[in-house]
Amino acid sequence: MSKLQLISGSCSLVLAQRVSDILKIPLIPIDDKRFANGEIYVRVKNKVRGGDIYIIQSLGAPANENLVEVLLIIDALKRSSVGRINLISPLLCYSRQDRKIESREPISAKLIADLLTVAGINRLVTVDLHSDQIQGFYDMPVDHFVAYPLFAKYLKKKYGKKEMVIVSPDIGGLKRANKLADLLGLPIAVIDKVRRQHNMAEVMTVVGDIKNKVAVIIDDMVDTGGSMVVAAETLKKMGAVEVLVCATHAVLSGEATKKLSDSCVSKILLTDTLPLEGKITDKMEILSVAPLLAKIIKRIHLERSLGELFKWEDKKRKL
Repeated sequence: MSKLQLISGSCSLVLAQRVSDILKIPLIPIDDKRFANGEIYVRVKNKVRGGDIYIIQSLGAPANENLVEVLLIIDALKRSSVGRINLISPLLCYSRQDRKIESREPISAKLIADLLTVAGINRLVTVDLHSDQIQGFYDMPVDHFVAYPLFAKYLKKKYGKKEMVIVSPDIGGLKRANKLADLLGLPIAVIDKVRRQHNMAEVMTVVGDIKNKVAVIIDDMVDTGGSMVVAAETLKKMGAVEVLVCATHAVLSGEATKKLSDSCVSKILLTDTLPLEGKITDKMEILSVAPLLAKIIKRIHLERSLGELFKWEDKKRKL
């Protein structure tokens, strides 16, 4: 069997080190430099010929730079005659544009899929895609995992005795909200939201009973935080006694951290799919996806089924 080896891009060094510690496999060192004009130079420092390589790199901010960096790492590995290249990218950039809404727009998520495919990856592992259909953009195995079971376990332990309702921030997130609600045996509500322009949303109304309940908003990411703050204020006005936010990817662009800290949200649950240094506040609780990623990597390397990791329904009694 080929040797399992781990390598990290610059965006996911902390997460990759956590995975490395769990698996007890050191990260392959790389030279990662920038030329004066901003171009990226990478060089893999260890021998990797014939290896089963796992690159851990979320494509967070700066998205363009991290994307090019991972493409160069893939190319360097491919030209070093590795056995297999597996990309562990918890957050894929440009995933929010997965279809044409207006004329003369790109389908950015498909372009990213083409770039990664041509670069030479053999498998993609990701967490909480913005939309499930993005898996179909890849002509290779795509393992799409979710973070809501981590949130379910936390909510069961910390808020299990309180009356809760799971809230989807929009119609598109109903499936995710339903899954979390099903794990916890809770009702759901949905916010009817109209987005007038990118990164701005107008909340219209809330469908569902939230009065005198702890409202838990579940979403795949928090970017600018504006729509999340407006949603929380709307829930409070309509009778929720407390508002919690669960989001997998803490993009937290601009003043997002301050907006959320100053809002009526009492607790924000996030995962470490993106680096959070300097962004964490007292309201935030960080749940690590590293143990899940370590299990995934080990199972893929040993050619074992990943199905057991998808069977969250069987774990209800253990939450």
